[in-house]
Amino acid sequence: MDPSALEAAYAAALRFLDGMGARPVGATADPATLRAKLGGPLPEQGEPAGQVVEQLARHADPGLVATAGPRFFGFVIGGSVPAAVGADWLTSAWDQNAGLFVLSPAAAIVEETVLEWLTDLFGFPAGTGMGFVTGGQMANTTCLAAARHQVLARVGWDVAKQGLARAPEVAVLAGAEAHVTVYGALRLLGLGDASVVEVAADGQGRMIPDALRDALKAVRGRPTIVCAQAGNVNTGAFDPLADVTRLARENGGAWVHVDGAFGLWAAGSGRHRHLVSGIGDADSWATDAHKWLNTTYDSGIALVRDGEALRAAMRAEASYLPPGDGRDPMNFTPQSSQRARGAEAWAVLAALGRGGVSRLVGGHVTLARRFASGLAAGGLDILNEVRLNQVVAACRDAEATDQMIAALQREGTCWCGPTTWHGRRAMRVSISNWSTTQADVDRSIAAVLAAAR
Repeated sequence: MDPSALEAAYAAALRFLDGMGARPVGATADPATLRAKLGGPLPEQGEPAGQVVEQLARHADPGLVATAGPRFFGFVIGGSVPAAVGADWLTSAWDQNAGLFVLSPAAAIVEETVLEWLTDLFGFPAGTGMGFVTGGQMANTTCLAAARHQVLARVGWDVAKQGLARAPEVAVLAGAEAHVTVYGALRLLGLGDASVVEVAADGQGRMIPDALRDALKAVRGRPTIVCAQAGNVNTGAFDPLADVTRLARENGGAWVHVDGAFGLWAAGSGRHRHLVSGIGDADSWATDAHKWLNTTYDSGIALVRDGEALRAAMRAEASYLPPGDGRDPMNFTPQSSQRARGAEAWAVLAALGRGGVSRLVGGHVTLARRFASGLAAGGLDILNEVRLNQVVAACRDAEATDQMIAALQREGTCWCGPTTWHGRRAMRVSISNWSTTQADVDRSIAAVLAAAR
C-alpha cells in the first residue's frame, strides 16, 4: 500500500489540531472562494493519493469551523478526545463491515463490551439491548421502532407483518419542549406529528407530572408511548423521570422512551446522577456519544431494556446471512452494512474510565455555571437554571441580542448561536468539549460582553 495518503492526512491533522487554540472559531472563507478551490469539473486524469489529500486539507481549511476546539459553544457537539481520533483512524484502516459477527468477531465483541460498560455506568438492567447508529436522530428512531413494535404487539398487532395501514392508533405523549428529532423519528416510523399529545411543561422545559397524568388518562386503552427528555436542548433541564415512569406504569403501562442525546451522560457523574433519578425504570434510551463522551461523529447509541424487543423490531433474515457464533449487530439497528462504530466508544471509555467520565461531565457543569455568572455580572439576563452544561443568555431586547451574537461570531474568539426561549430572543451557550478550560471560558465571557457593548 502507498503510505503517502496516510502520511499526508497525519501531517494535515496535526497541523489542524495544533493550531486549534489560535485560529478563529468560525470559518474565514466565503462560499465563493471555497467553491473556486474545491469545485470545478471532475478531472479527466487522477492525481497521486498523497497529493490529493494534501490539496483537500489546504483548500478546505479556511472553510472549517473549529468545532473540535475549546471555544465552540454553538451546539452540544463536543470534541474528539485523542483516543477517539486514534480509534477512528484504526476503524477506517481496518475497514470492517460490523453488521455480522462472522464478518468481524472483534467488532461484535467490542460492541458487547461497550454494552456491558454502559449498562453498568448508567445503571440499566441486565438484558438491555443496544445498537450503534449514525447519531441521536437514528437512536431515537431505532428506540421508537422497538416501542411501536411492542405496544402494538400487546394489543395483538404484528406491525412487522401487518404494517400500519389498519393498525390500532398509537398515542405518543411528549413534553411541549421535546426535541425535534423525536418528531423526525415519528415521521420516519409512519406515526407522524398528529400522533403526539403535547404535555405541558414548566418554565425550564420539564414535563409537568399532573399534566402527564391527565394526558395518560385521556388515552387510556390505546397503545401508548411516552417520550421523556434528559437534557433540554436549551436549558439542559430534565423531565421528572421518576414521576414519568411511575405514572406510565400506573396508567396502562405505557412504554417510556428517554431522549438523552447528551443529558444521559449525567448518569456517569457522581455529583449529577440525581438529575436522572428514575431513568433506569424506562423502556428505552437514546444518546449520542459524540455529544458528551467526545467520540467523533457517527456514534449514536440506541438502548432498549428488553433486548429481544429491539431485535424483534430490527432483525433481518436471509438465506445468505449465516448465523454467527455471537451477536450480529445488524439485528439491532436499521442498517445491514455498518461501520465498526463501537471501537471509538470502547477506546474513549477505556481511556477515561468511570472517574474520567464523571470528571468530564462535572467539569463542564462547573464551567457552564462560571460562564453564566460572568455574563450575569456583565449585565446580561440568564434565562435558565444552570444545572447542566447549557446557558441561555439575552440582552435587553431581541435586536441587541442578535447584534451581540453577530458581532461575537465575526470577532472569532468563540462561537455561540441564537435561540428563542419562551418568546424571547437569546444566545445559547453549550459546553461539552473535553478541551475547554476555565481560561477558555473567561476569555469567552470577555468576548461576549465586548460584543454586547
